[in-house]
Amino acid sequence: MTSVKLEDCSQTLELNVNIKDEEEEETIGKSVNHGDYVETSSTSRAQQQEDHRPKRSHHCPRCKESFSILSKLKIHLKIHTGENLYSCTDCGKNFTTLKVLTVHQRVHERIHTGEKTYSCSNCVKCFTSSTNLKIHQRTHTGEKPYLCSDCGASFSRLGHLKTHKRIHTGEKPYSCPDCGKSFSRLGNLKTHERMHTGVKPYSCSDCGKSFSRLGHLKTHERIHTGEKPYFCSDCLKCFTTSTELKVHQRTHTGEKPYSCSDCVKCFTTCSGLEGHRRTHTGEKPYSCSNCIKSFTSSTKLKIHQRTHTGEKPYLCSDCGASFSRLGHLNTHERIHTGEKPYSCSDCGKGFSRMCNLKTHERIHTGEKPYFCSDCVKCFTTSTELKGHQRTHTGEKPYSCSDCVKCFTTYSGLIGHQRTHTGEKPYSCSDCVCIRS
Repeated sequence: MTSVKLEDCSQTLELNVNIKDEEEEETIGKSVNHGDYVETSSTSRAQQQEDHRPKRSHHCPRCKESFSILSKLKIHLKIHTGENLYSCTDCGKNFTTLKVLTVHQRVHERIHTGEKTYSCSNCVKCFTSSTNLKIHQRTHTGEKPYLCSDCGASFSRLGHLKTHKRIHTGEKPYSCPDCGKSFSRLGNLKTHERMHTGVKPYSCSDCGKSFSRLGHLKTHERIHTGEKPYFCSDCLKCFTTSTELKVHQRTHTGEKPYSCSDCVKCFTTCSGLEGHRRTHTGEKPYSCSNCIKSFTSSTKLKIHQRTHTGEKPYLCSDCGASFSRLGHLNTHERIHTGEKPYSCSDCGKGFSRMCNLKTHERIHTGEKPYFCSDCVKCFTTSTELKGHQRTHTGEKPYSCSDCVKCFTTYSGLIGHQRTHTGEKPYSCSDCVCIRS
């Protein structure tokens, strides 16, 4: 019996192994070469005894792994102790065995020489190792030999399966030294650490803007190229990101997966829900630097700031009219197209604006939501209420440029101006008389 002690940080691990020294193990099956014929030094009877000998099992004291050979257990324990004896002189990467290091160093040799000896028979791609070629070929065959025992998901790479299994186990072996946050993938930890360091290694060759993630750079570059690789199968509209496409598709499906816990209102996007929640909390975190106004979202602040700058970035291609909001441009374009997407369910009349439809529907319902605080008279629109309130205040904001007469409503001014121009636009269909 051999007692093996392995140091793991401050903890000593003792393995009591019921085997002979490893040197003796190697002697049992040692071969002697006689020209082209190879025979073992032990007799066939001794070999039979060896074959019938019960298989040895060496268990790791830190996890559930077991090994048939002690040397493999020793190599495995380096994972727990962090001991890496073999380092690559080219990149500094560490390995637990000399064999793995040797294979790794061949990759460096091929990188320097540019040699890629392993080529794919299905496409023109070449690789520096047979392993990389084998993994690549699975993209052609569709082979996914690594199966998850928990959910049945299959993977083309063993590493991908191991990472996937952490979803089931909840294991997050990679921890941030700055804030302690844990991650299931090393790549996710490295990306997260850039939040602390401020490192942005990926920069745009067109405008110089830098990013902490390669994916964010690729998405940004589409602004310059105009590429929109994601298209909607329902309306063929194209988008720069898969997220934008996914949100758009909800306009066809009617799906609103984000619901407010305070009321029954649902939203197609998470940002839409967050903005809505502020109507309950009263929070307005976005403030205008030009005035005292605050807003629930950055988008609303940006639109508001155009009232100060005068910016109108949305241009009509038919008449050249410009607008500060995209929605206003879309509504305006219906003047040219004649589109009236909002129709009344009672009489079928169509409208270019939703607000116009809602106002029209009050004719059928008789609803008059706007009332005068002075005389309690009610009105169907806020415009009608404002016009009425001037009868109490005496205000006449619309003045004639030809004379000094003033009016409470704009329509009153227009009617008066015809007395100066002589215009009589309303004609009788029964006689030749024209009335004003």
